[in-house]
Amino acid sequence: MNTLLEPFQFPFMVDAMIVGVAVGAVCSVLSCYLVLKGWSLMGDAISHAVLPGIVIAYAVGLPLAVGAFASGLLCAVATGYIKANSRVKEDTVMGVVFTGLFAFGLVIFTKVKSDLHLDHILFGNILGLAAGDLRDTLVVGGLTLAIVLALRRDLLLYCFDAGHARTIGLRTDVLHYLLLSLLAVTIVVSLKAVGIILVVAMLVTPGCIGYLLTDRFNRMLLVAAASAVGSGFFGVYLSFFINASTGACIVLLQAALFLVALVFAPKHGLLAARRQRRLATVALPDGGAPPAPADLP
Repeated sequence: MNTLLEPFQFPFMVDAMIVGVAVGAVCSVLSCYLVLKGWSLMGDAISHAVLPGIVIAYAVGLPLAVGAFASGLLCAVATGYIKANSRVKEDTVMGVVFTGLFAFGLVIFTKVKSDLHLDHILFGNILGLAAGDLRDTLVVGGLTLAIVLALRRDLLLYCFDAGHARTIGLRTDVLHYLLLSLLAVTIVVSLKAVGIILVVAMLVTPGCIGYLLTDRFNRMLLVAAASAVGSGFFGVYLSFFINASTGACIVLLQAALFLVALVFAPKHGLLAARRQRRLATVALPDGGAPPAPADLP
C-alpha cells in the first residue's frame, strides 16, 4: 500500500495529476464538437501553427500564451479565407497552412537565442509546471469549459447542421469563429502540459471514444470526459512507476481506451458489426449471401 501511495507524497506529482485532469476535461468536451463537425484536422493544424507565435512572443517579451493564441487564430482564419477564395478543399488548405507555419516556427526558433527547449514545446513538461502555470491552466481551462457548456446547444446545432442553425436565426459566423477561438485557447492551455504534438490526440481521441459508445450527444460528452479525465490521472500515476514520458502515457491510455471501444462497443464496435452480419446471414432463407441489388423488387 505504501508503494501504491508513493506518487501522492510528491507535490509535483499531485500538481501533474490536477493539470492532467483539468486539461483532459477541457479537451474532451471540445473534442466531441470537433469530431461531430469533422474538424479533427483543425486541431492538428492549430496545435502545430502556434510554434512561430511562441517564438516571436518570447523574442519581443510578450507572454507565450498570447503569441500562441494569436498564431493559432491566424492559422484558423487563414484556412477559412483560402478555402472561401479558392477551389482547394479545406483539409488540403489546413495541411498547407499548418505545415508552412510550423516550418516557419522551426526556422525562427533556430535564429532566436533563447532559453526555451524545443522538447518542452513539442512534448510538454507537465511534471515541471510552476505554480503560476498551474493557476493559469485551471483558470483559463475552467472559463473555456464554462463557455462551451453554456453554449453547448447552439454549438451542437451548428456542428450538426449549420444550415438549420442559420435558418432559425443563429449567427453561424459568430459560432464558427467562437469555436475556433475556444480551440486555440484550449491548445494554449494544454501546451505546457502535453506539448504541441500530444495535444492533437487529446483533442481527437476522447470524442472518438464517446462517438463509438453512444448515439446521444450528452452521453457522448460524459463518456469522452470520463475517458480523458481517467487517462489524465492514471497516465501521470503510471508514468511514476515505469519512468516514462508523462504526456505520452496519458495519450497512450486514451489510445488503449479507443481500441477497447472500437472492438467492444455494443452497437458500433467491430464485434457488434460482425455479430450483425452473422445474424443477417442466418436470417436468409437459404443461409447464403443476400440477393444482389438488381434482384430486389
